[in-house]
Amino acid sequence: MQIELGGPTGRKPPFRYSAITRVWFSDTDAQGVVYYGRYLPYFDFARVEYHRHLGLISLQAGEHEFVMRASNVSYEAPARFDDLLEVFIRTTRIGRSSVSQEFAAYRIDDDRLMCTATQTLVLIDVATRRSIPVPDDFRRTVAGFEGPELDAGLDPTSSTGSTDCPPDNRDDGHLGR
Repeated sequence: MQIELGGPTGRKPPFRYSAITRVWFSDTDAQGVVYYGRYLPYFDFARVEYHRHLGLISLQAGEHEFVMRASNVSYEAPARFDDLLEVFIRTTRIGRSSVSQEFAAYRIDDDRLMCTATQTLVLIDVATRRSIPVPDDFRRTVAGFEGPELDAGLDPTSSTGSTDCPPDNRDDGHLGR
């Protein structure tokens, strides 16, 4: 049995997917608010559920997987123990071997924005730790969900897409973990 802990939403355009999480006591610091580093696992959780929903969970582990290249987080308001958070995610761009995503975490009780983030992940071959092209089926699946706002690197004249996307200078080469 597969249980999805998020789902499609139209509540906060341009986001089309969100997942619900709760602030646990272990997520808080001495001031009683969510420790800033704990937002990253909330974003990872939303990303995994997003991939699960799209049928792309197999790229989370195996011969090829996405690794974090860059993460930029802005904190807007403090979340506290036992708050329910709705974490929105959307893919904004798919490059040759990278995927860029945006996140926004809102407290459910008052719909207040807690935190936003932009992240870039790179698809690598696990054995060589080298970047590899994002598969066209991944591009088509995400583009079908996200709609025309997504820069998916697909060739609009081809029904199969294009693997000859312009290279991302920032994601060439060897990546550590």
